[in-house]
Amino acid sequence: MPNIKSAKKRALLSEKSRQRNVAARSKMRTLMKKVLAAVAQNNKEAAVAAFKEAEPVLDRAACKGLIHKNKAARHKSELASKIKSLA
Repeated sequence: MPNIKSAKKRALLSEKSRQRNVAARSKMRTLMKKVLAAVAQNNKEAAVAAFKEAEPVLDRAACKGLIHKNKAARHKSELASKIKSLA
């Protein structure tokens, strides 16, 4: 454990940040899985609705530095192309 006051504070802040990042990453992955599940069931309406819900979450994760912006773009592109293939 840290002995210096600022190091203790930094440890607490790091843990808060880690918890926030874990939650955001989990939410992002869950929403992506919802889109993929709808695509697997050939349900275009549900897939489009899930994609509209997942898209801003991916953008927010990229904006906050949780994931790289190219990774967010790649995920959005893959999901959109899978939805488009249902037509």
